[in-house]
Amino acid sequence: MPTAIPHRLLPNPRAAGRDAPYGADQRAVLNENAFAEAQGEIARWPGYAPTPLVGLPGLARDLGLDAIWYKDESGRFGLGSFKALGGAYAVFRLLAREIAARTGETVGAADLVAGRHRDLVAGLTVTCATDGNHGRSVAWGARTFGCRCVIYIHETVSEGRRQAIADFGAEVVRTPGNYDDSVRRAADDAARNGWFVVSDTSYPGYVDVPRDVMQGYAVMADEALAQLPAGTLPTHIFVQAGVGGLAAAICGHFWERLGADRPRFVVVEPEKAACLYASAEAGRPTVFPGALDTIMAGLACGEVSLIAWQVLDTGADAFMTIPDDAAIAAMRELAAGAPPVVAGESGVGGLAGLMAAMGDADSRRRLGLDAGSRVLLFGSEGDTDPTLYAELVGRPAAAVRPVA
Repeated sequence: MPTAIPHRLLPNPRAAGRDAPYGADQRAVLNENAFAEAQGEIARWPGYAPTPLVGLPGLARDLGLDAIWYKDESGRFGLGSFKALGGAYAVFRLLAREIAARTGETVGAADLVAGRHRDLVAGLTVTCATDGNHGRSVAWGARTFGCRCVIYIHETVSEGRRQAIADFGAEVVRTPGNYDDSVRRAADDAARNGWFVVSDTSYPGYVDVPRDVMQGYAVMADEALAQLPAGTLPTHIFVQAGVGGLAAAICGHFWERLGADRPRFVVVEPEKAACLYASAEAGRPTVFPGALDTIMAGLACGEVSLIAWQVLDTGADAFMTIPDDAAIAAMRELAAGAPPVVAGESGVGGLAGLMAAMGDADSRRRLGLDAGSRVLLFGSEGDTDPTLYAELVGRPAAAVRPVA
């Protein structure tokens, strides 16, 4: 039997019925036309290839499920996470808009990579706050497309993650406080200096760039749909959340594409940074207080992205919170599996939530999980902090990955 793991589960009281259409409010955030544009652009980037969808039959058997599929984002563009699909795409979109506004010319990413409008682009600065992966993506995008980049990290972001951002040529500024404090500092400095914020969270008056970020994430969801066995769909998706952008992008894409056939959608958060769970309880976007001191650093967010909530408020079927120990257990489970998978602490939240639900009869019942269930997970990062990964798993990623 699966191990009992402490968790909280909240079936969404405002969840849309299975026959509810993907409506105007959701399409204002994510839609097929914008997705087609993002997919067409990203698919032409150097180094693009769909990341693997890994079957985990042994784990499915152990948990009492029919199938588990794990979308492994650890190799995405060499950045170690799915974030390249969002942050870098948003950098390109922002630069393209500025070039169009100043010159009247429409450009693609290939034009910028080739140095077209080099002088104009070099005079622009993009910035954001990050727990690590989004900042790395924005910095990579800035280097790829030729603009300047300043990234803000808060006081508990590891030195390894700081260095990984700096390695792409960004100026990295460490600030006091938590992630949400660094978001405000980045916005204030950008307004004062005339920089462009490329944030993965939205707030009043700031929605266009986060929408681009989320639309880029949907490329990953579409890849997974195409990689599933022919004629087979998942019954459930468990996905981890920080501000909600990743979760909303996946939820929206499956809802728009599959309608009533879409899987049950479960959002999983750290118990110490559960802004979406708190918002679901309150029925409105709600700030989660405290230091947000979870080991799942990429999910350590206390304020919901408003446009992500616009999708998840009715699109999610349930919200869960898990302790840090659950994430560590999921990392070790994947490392010891067949095949072995390298997954970082922020990338395994969905799996940790699934393991917790399967260890509790009431949660299984409320989520409709049984021997016929087929679950899709999104492993959003690999060992983006190699030192921490080795510490938590007990061996480095190189000792986990199968030899080619």
